[in-house]
Amino acid sequence: MAEIHEARRSRAKQRVAESGADAALITSGPNVRYLSGLVSSNAAVLLPADGPAVLATDSRYAETAQRECPDLELVVERQLEPALAKLAVARGYHRLAFEAQDMTVERHEVLAGLSDGPELVPLGHVIEDLRMIKDESELDLLARACALTAEAFDQVLGKIGPGRTERSLAVLLERAMIDCGADGIAFDTIVASGPNGAIPHHSPAERQFQRGDLITIDCGAQYGGYHADMTRTVALGEPDAWQREIYDLVATAQRAGVAAAVPGAEVAAVDASARDLIAAAGHADHFGHGLGHGVGLEVHEAPMMAPSRPGTLMDRVPITVEPGVYVPGKGGVRIEDTLVVRSTAGTSQILTTTTRELLVL
Repeated sequence: MAEIHEARRSRAKQRVAESGADAALITSGPNVRYLSGLVSSNAAVLLPADGPAVLATDSRYAETAQRECPDLELVVERQLEPALAKLAVARGYHRLAFEAQDMTVERHEVLAGLSDGPELVPLGHVIEDLRMIKDESELDLLARACALTAEAFDQVLGKIGPGRTERSLAVLLERAMIDCGADGIAFDTIVASGPNGAIPHHSPAERQFQRGDLITIDCGAQYGGYHADMTRTVALGEPDAWQREIYDLVATAQRAGVAAAVPGAEVAAVDASARDLIAAAGHADHFGHGLGHGVGLEVHEAPMMAPSRPGTLMDRVPITVEPGVYVPGKGGVRIEDTLVVRSTAGTSQILTTTTRELLVL
């Protein structure tokens, strides 16, 4: 993996040089992992526009860093950012870019207050932009996370019945993902039943499932640092006509969104391909969130697909497509897949393979 991380740092150095900075201080955890391979709660990378990168972490992770990142110079300090800022100046990097989206005002004030410290300039989302396009090793890890998600979902599906609570199903599903081989969960599982299904990010509670409920389950496994994201809505007992109507509408919109997700497509246009169908059916006010988002080392990352969002899809960009219809006081439907935009296949590669047909339990 050392070669992969070196190639990533090489691309990032070019972007640092283009920014006009002498070096960049990378402090976002996912970005540090992307560039170095180190998983740590306290690590940073000094990335010069021209010169070798330096990894800093504290004594808790020093041995791991030496083992996992032998190609990087290592600085072991508790206060990483001041140490790397001082090192930057000592090596002639006087204009230091920082990740404003990650650094707090307090931490910035510490760096700005250093005697003979560097000039601090915002870097922008340079590393996040590079992370959008995945290499095949990343896509393999993401595909495995999605496969584990589907396997766990299939295992618990038969255990959904009247009397089970939202919370108990969420716990059952999360345990199943771990038992199937996941490193952890990608995010807190959402289980929303009956009228709670009208709340897109409902927190599972003690409500018991009842016949006639639609139950929305949003879940994902994490594997090798990569996050799956899948949502399915099932019916407990024969659904009413209004429930089938919105399910069929969301399923149609989801297929349209998947079909529109091709290299060169504007993200706002992909969003509109599904949103316009939902609006035409009279549910414009019942779909308030974006159509989807990128996934990878974070469960929500660039690109974000929503109205007026800038950006263009490219080959090897994994995204979600997750339209929904949420009817206040009654319930809702969301169908979500993780997929990879592909130029070679002529269509997107769907990684979450659980059926999208309405399951009546």
